[in-house]
Amino acid sequence: MKLENERYQMTFCTKGGEMESFLDKETGIQYLYQGDSEYWSGKNPGLFPIIGNTYSGTYEIGNKAYAMKNHGLIRYANLQCVEQSENHITFELRDNEETRKQYPFSFCYRVRYHLDKNKCTITYDITNTDHEDMPFTFGLHPAFRCPLCEGEAFEDYHLIFSNPEHINQMIFDHAKLKPIHRERVEVQDIKLDYAWLTKYMPVIYENCRSAFLTLRGKEHGVKVSIAGYPYLALWTPKEGAPFLCIEPWYGHADFTEVTEDFYHREGTMILSPNKTFTTSYSIEVF
Repeated sequence: MKLENERYQMTFCTKGGEMESFLDKETGIQYLYQGDSEYWSGKNPGLFPIIGNTYSGTYEIGNKAYAMKNHGLIRYANLQCVEQSENHITFELRDNEETRKQYPFSFCYRVRYHLDKNKCTITYDITNTDHEDMPFTFGLHPAFRCPLCEGEAFEDYHLIFSNPEHINQMIFDHAKLKPIHRERVEVQDIKLDYAWLTKYMPVIYENCRSAFLTLRGKEHGVKVSIAGYPYLALWTPKEGAPFLCIEPWYGHADFTEVTEDFYHREGTMILSPNKTFTTSYSIEVF
């Protein structure tokens, strides 16, 4: 399955309804990370109905315990292509017996990709088809090749916010033994550095003012819209990994023990019956 115009071609798969490729046919540049088990076998998962996981790996609804894998259901599910035209394609997942074993709610999840010149806009519609309030959070996890071109290094790239940022960075203990704390930082143009990224893994910022974050090399790069998302994560797993994830989130994992129930975790949203949550972001390549 693909979308294509004179210059660019995108391909997709039903697993997770994910982007597989964003190719510049003129230059031969592939912008999306293609997956490698040495570093990370994922590519571009959608994160629903949880980002990361709970502190214990389980949670309770109605006095019954449930568990999901890391980042929820969508990345492991096969979605159905329900609509395709020359410039857009839509995938859908409805709850089923397998999803209800992990997440006891009825829902309809849709992701729509629209390609216009060098820009792809991705729109998500999550509908509560149940008869009770549905707790969830949502996030994105696109992985971009870095470097993009031969002769370049990871350290040749910069992350550039569209506005100067004076924001909180969330610092957490990977062993989950110490409380999370927030450190005030000033950022706008960040030179990529493996040591910085892997020290925090991931770097998480709160409430960015910028509309866009650009990953820029010597000549080429990608511009990702981040407006409206309360959290922004930056992640690569280890030194030498040939990609960077730019992840707009509505919530986050439990970084330490949480006393609140599943409905009241930080970043959890509550969707009423028959209501739809809609969000979008864009990826522009150059």
